[in-house]
Amino acid sequence: MKRVLTGIQPSGTLHIGNYFGAISSIVKMQQECDESIVFIADFHSLTVSPKPDELRERVKGVALDFLSCGLDPEKSIFFRQSDVPAVCELMWILNCVTGVGLLERAHSYKDKIAKGFAPNNGLFSYPVLMAADILLYHANLVPVGKDQKQHLEITRDIAIRFNQEHNAEILTVPEPYIETNVAVIPGTDGQKMSKSYNNTIEIFADPKAARKKIMSIQTDSKGLEEPKDPDTCNIFALYKLFSTPEQQAELAAKYRAGNFGYGHAKQALFEAYMDFFAPMRQRREELKAKPEYIEEILRNGAKRANAIAQESLEQVRKAVGLR
Repeated sequence: MKRVLTGIQPSGTLHIGNYFGAISSIVKMQQECDESIVFIADFHSLTVSPKPDELRERVKGVALDFLSCGLDPEKSIFFRQSDVPAVCELMWILNCVTGVGLLERAHSYKDKIAKGFAPNNGLFSYPVLMAADILLYHANLVPVGKDQKQHLEITRDIAIRFNQEHNAEILTVPEPYIETNVAVIPGTDGQKMSKSYNNTIEIFADPKAARKKIMSIQTDSKGLEEPKDPDTCNIFALYKLFSTPEQQAELAAKYRAGNFGYGHAKQALFEAYMDFFAPMRQRREELKAKPEYIEEILRNGAKRANAIAQESLEQVRKAVGLR
């Protein structure tokens, strides 16, 4: 069985980096795979100690956004991570076969510490919980951004070591699925788009707020008359996500010809962004009026996920001597 899995943290409103880095892939792959599993990673979000009420609202928001972006609950198992407690038991078992040195080499952990995040064990062992998320469901494919590829490599290392220790193919070793044309989505400051850096453009932002964000994108100091290089411009990099090759060529020609300011480019980006997400915005308004329907989808998804998880966990328990 070809099974694809992805998860996303409820750490705030979804942004276009989330969409092109993960959501668009899983929406496309749910048509191609035998089974897709999508979960809201609320356990993962606890590493930064969110306020309880905020966390609950964010979970609801992520569920609404995923469904608005095309996730089909008939084709995908969609649930809250915390509704499948088996993932925590598997994480503990995997912790006991994971070397500290492997986790110390994680780029994401070192990057967050460098950015001023308070180091806690949840942040440090994040890759082990991610491994449990994936291995619990025997996922074959995992859509990841380029920055998450190392975490998936850690998952593979853990699965291989566990299988070798127990001389059996108990855990499925997953493969990464990376969209090669959208490796890293730049934020308004040129860094990778991330809520951690406060440089995001939200998918469903109020149009005025979205335009303000787009108009704040950092550029060089070239004047209106000067020719500009689209290949080094963050505005153009984002525009490519929403446009056809013909539209990109037309905008690139304006860049190179001069008498075309960055303000004009930002307006073109805003219009392309609004057009692209318009059908999803309409769907979101329709779903927003049906909170009970969304909760029912998550409960049904959790029931299906728990059935798979319990079967997997029984195999692991037996292998390590807990049964």
